[in-house]
Amino acid sequence: MGTVRRVTVNKSGTLPGGLARRSLRTARLLSLPAGAVALSGEALLRRAAGQDTDVVRRQLRARNAARTRRVLGELKGGALKAGQLLATVDALFPQDPEATWTVALAELPESTASALPFSEVEPVLAAELGADWRRRFTEFGERSVAAASIGQVHRGVWHDGRAVAVKVQYPGVREALAADLAVVSALTRVTALVARGMALPPLVAEMRQRLAEELDYHREARVQRAFADAFRDDPEVRVPEVVAVSSRVLVTSWLDGRPLTRVAASGSAAERDRAGELYQRFLLSGPARAGWLHTDPHPGNFRLCADGRLGVLDFGSALVMPDGMPHTFGRLISVLLRGEDAEVLAGLRAEGFVRPGARLEVTKLRDYLAPFTAPARHERFHFSRDWLRSQFARINDPRNPDFAVALQLTMPAEHLFTHRVWLGCVGVLSQLDATVPVRGELLCWLPGYMPPEQSL
Repeated sequence: MGTVRRVTVNKSGTLPGGLARRSLRTARLLSLPAGAVALSGEALLRRAAGQDTDVVRRQLRARNAARTRRVLGELKGGALKAGQLLATVDALFPQDPEATWTVALAELPESTASALPFSEVEPVLAAELGADWRRRFTEFGERSVAAASIGQVHRGVWHDGRAVAVKVQYPGVREALAADLAVVSALTRVTALVARGMALPPLVAEMRQRLAEELDYHREARVQRAFADAFRDDPEVRVPEVVAVSSRVLVTSWLDGRPLTRVAASGSAAERDRAGELYQRFLLSGPARAGWLHTDPHPGNFRLCADGRLGVLDFGSALVMPDGMPHTFGRLISVLLRGEDAEVLAGLRAEGFVRPGARLEVTKLRDYLAPFTAPARHERFHFSRDWLRSQFARINDPRNPDFAVALQLTMPAEHLFTHRVWLGCVGVLSQLDATVPVRGELLCWLPGYMPPEQSL
């Protein structure tokens, strides 16, 4: 008979040895909406007892946000990825004067509190880099410097003296992702995951497809090398070089800088404008320059470096676009910038965006794409949280890329991905409260776009 080993479960729901206990993870995810319901009941009782409504709402919101950050951060996997997607569009949350949710979710990708102990990730390093893996480094920090959705990052010094970031995939994360996404998908259809009104089934569907790619570090290395080659010695963008890669370990050169979340919170107006301009230009220009669209616009993946350049991290989520950005999105925006609804509808039909015989409410479509068309009318545009909320106040669920009016259009599949990226981009620019050039950037990098005076 084989030796019987006692296996214990840590608080993150992962098992030493890389297995996942689905029941524990599911229970922890289900605790989020259950906890929100409990807090709502507590709020009613406290208000009935005469406590100040604003004080009660503020205290319970802080508790709910803290619990959500803690649970998603500790579970990692698909649960943490869901939180990172929510953080990208924080301006669409209910009114939150203290920015409680913004702060809580922005901390997710940077937090090290929920990192696994080194004893649990060291076997991954040994399996991927060999039993003598330490000989590849002259220094290796066993304390994680960042904990992300599918892996955590350690700082080290490569054997040739280069400072490096070592991303190690969590043991058991592949199994945990499937369980997480199934639960998150169900939750987003029946209740709010973190706040009333948050319904995100299309983003969950996207996560399911994208996370399979993010687990492939060889693919991520190919994408990162393409970007590093395209932006090497660029005066505005820095991309770390790939040093070594295996199935579950990725080593890249180290990149210092302030995350855009920190720039948004404490940067000067000039720094926020600079960061916003470079961030928007990088996302727009990636397909033309590198042949890929970076599809994870979360601000935690970007740094404002000391030399004024934009540092870019995490290339696990990317969509191949060897011919540059598709013309579809630019053409659609150009048509919507034209005159009255009848003219716009005629233009949509002429471009083939509307199926023969289909009816389309142009006003709703204008509202749906307003976060993209409104800035496109200006040489420079000021993005802010208040502006973004006002744009989305007119429609039911702006976070939904499958919003009903969009389904009436004949659009290629990549439109959903470009919509997701640009919604995230607009959200981050609004977090930064940045004023950036728009029209010139669109003319340069978005094929098919023509400003109103040229599209008439």
